[in-house]
Amino acid sequence: MAVRRQSRPRRFLMCEPRHFDVSYAINPWMHPDEEVDVRRAHRQWESLVASFRAHGHVVETLPPAPGLPDMVFAANAALVLGGRALGSVFHAPQRRGESDYYELWLKDAGIPVRRARSVCEGEGDLVPVGGRVLAGTGFRTTPEAHREAEELFGVPVVGLRLVNPFFYHLDTALFALDDENVAYYPDAFAPESRQLLERLFPHAVIATLGDALAFGLNSVSDGRHVFVAPGAISLGEELERLGYVPVPVDLSEFRKAGGGIKCCTLEVRS
Repeated sequence: MAVRRQSRPRRFLMCEPRHFDVSYAINPWMHPDEEVDVRRAHRQWESLVASFRAHGHVVETLPPAPGLPDMVFAANAALVLGGRALGSVFHAPQRRGESDYYELWLKDAGIPVRRARSVCEGEGDLVPVGGRVLAGTGFRTTPEAHREAEELFGVPVVGLRLVNPFFYHLDTALFALDDENVAYYPDAFAPESRQLLERLFPHAVIATLGDALAFGLNSVSDGRHVFVAPGAISLGEELERLGYVPVPVDLSEFRKAGGGIKCCTLEVRS
């Protein structure tokens, strides 16, 4: 019999995809010659907002700025933990202008922000799980930023090295199911990082390549409900078997920019 999981209300910050487009390429998913259906993207984003709210979560929004087509990917802007934020310094120059807008919103919300000194892409590479932060590196966020996060938040930070450019952020290869467990795709990680994950999370949900390519690991969990890409079929079945409740939300238009559900969602943790 599956365990009945407990959800916890969350507070999310999101940014409307009014200016969303693929006008440059900074990861293998992006092809500027591929047409983006902005209206469809907007409908998909609105369905995610509505789904979060229907499950009891607070969603606040930041107005988008012209000329920043990836600003919709709010998760990359910061890590907010314990009422403090580590603000991002983006690897790609095309995205660096986003930081000011998110930093201003966080400060207006009463959240002190320390901008990182080295490349750091927020929740894209920093995933809090049960009193520690799992921290990706290899393509974007640097190990120096991991140390900054440990210093600011006062929690252990565990570095994980990503090796597959299609999974360029940690949140494309792993997500937290609750305070004790994660789901991940092993082949996105270097051997020593896979071994570390096996030791830390012996009961982790292991995703298939198909799940990962469908952006099934770019999911958001509230401890019970898992907002997940509908194409991650095997992952959804395994989550259901374990007592989680998959909530499919199609964000396929955003996959053209290498993003999905989690990419669009910054959690504001008090």
